[in-house]
Amino acid sequence: MLVGTEDAFRAVAARDARFDGCFIHAVRSTGIYCRPSCPARTPQRSNSAFYPTAAAAQAAGYRACRRCLPDAVPGSPEWDLRADLAGRAMRLISDGVVDRCGVQGLADELGYSERHLTRVLTSELGAGPLGLARANRAHSARVLIETTDISFSDVAFAAGFASLRQFNDTMREIFGRTPTELRGQKRGAPSGAGTVRLRLPFRAPCDIAGVLRFLVRRALTGMEESGDGCYSRSLRLPHGTGIAKLRPADKHVSCTLRLSDLRDLGSAVARLRRLLDLDADPVAIDEVLGSDPLLRESVERSPGVRVPGAVDGLEIVVRSVVGQQISVAAARSATERLVTELGDELPHPEGGVTKLFPTAEVLAEHAAAALPGPRRRAETVRDVAAAVAEGRLALHPGRDEAELREDLERIRGVGPWTSSYVVMRLLGAPDVLLSGDLALRRGAGLLGIPGEPAALSAQARRWSPWRSYAGVLLWEAASNGR
Repeated sequence: MLVGTEDAFRAVAARDARFDGCFIHAVRSTGIYCRPSCPARTPQRSNSAFYPTAAAAQAAGYRACRRCLPDAVPGSPEWDLRADLAGRAMRLISDGVVDRCGVQGLADELGYSERHLTRVLTSELGAGPLGLARANRAHSARVLIETTDISFSDVAFAAGFASLRQFNDTMREIFGRTPTELRGQKRGAPSGAGTVRLRLPFRAPCDIAGVLRFLVRRALTGMEESGDGCYSRSLRLPHGTGIAKLRPADKHVSCTLRLSDLRDLGSAVARLRRLLDLDADPVAIDEVLGSDPLLRESVERSPGVRVPGAVDGLEIVVRSVVGQQISVAAARSATERLVTELGDELPHPEGGVTKLFPTAEVLAEHAAAALPGPRRRAETVRDVAAAVAEGRLALHPGRDEAELREDLERIRGVGPWTSSYVVMRLLGAPDVLLSGDLALRRGAGLLGIPGEPAALSAQARRWSPWRSYAGVLLWEAASNGR
């Protein structure tokens, strides 16, 4: 982190948008906090303070800048890069675990005591889990206020506030505006109840087209749909269901969410951001990968490469098991069979998006009969689903990487390739190279990179800590035949 360094002030003085979301700049003389690229006049160094998160600035008594909207920026790339307790906790807090289960529930998911978790987060991030969750609630509430016409009491409930009074006090404290004043500053066309239109910002450059190509090639009929430059998919969320429609735009991804329960807004946004890897640091990644002459052309062709993530842990494990040693088309066809036969119908379908991915309980009971192909593969899917249904296997982005690998490989039929693929996509691990993957090795050969696993792994040492991103470039090379 740049917090507390002269580099942070230089980034603010240069209004460098690359650092938006990496830290917060607070101005003592005005009592506000801003993103580093705020266009306002740069204060004197003695009047500047720096915080790792918006929650830390709020805890210190600062309110959000009305001009630069510091909360509406990409998240810190540290939460993807860091695998420590603070990074894992932030991923779960963004998913709404504190609002649903409280601080004790968050601590239980991470395997630590509530006291130790609060101490670590306060030390590392400047605020405890309650303060970090409060900042997320305030941002979700602002999105609902400015993009929908639903009542303020419904906004407060949907964003996770305990009462309308708490909601009003928090909005005034953080944004310096009442909810009524914020609604008067709407930035887009209002949408009806249950439908939210918003922008998902990212750091440029960003190869969103590449991520969407990856997802579309693997899209499951009934659960996902593409066309007219958009990608849509269903979502199973903590309080209900949803359909997300994503369209690339300039400096952001345009997102339309249809939710059966607006309390799921924060979780849906967090999961979609992970799916598209929107919080990555493209400058750091491209600099490392582009320094290898054998990768330089691929980096220049796809600046801002991103690693496709996941919106559902069980789904990505099942996809990885089904996809073992078969083509993308064959894996898609087999997994579609599960969705068609076992997936729940959406209560409010839209276009070709009519199904949800099957639940763990349903897969545990019926996957062995419904999944075509080798019996051993079907049994592995059944065993994974049974472990999830019985609580023996936790699949969420707050898992420790080594522990998740161990839990997965304990299941018969799950090996290192599968566990590595799941870790890369579910946890957003940036430094995973699937050196045994046939398509990846074929792409390496087309770029003049040694394709044998041992030689490829040796070559890939220079790509660390971004080997996952290099793997995406190799997959793309194999797909394009160059």
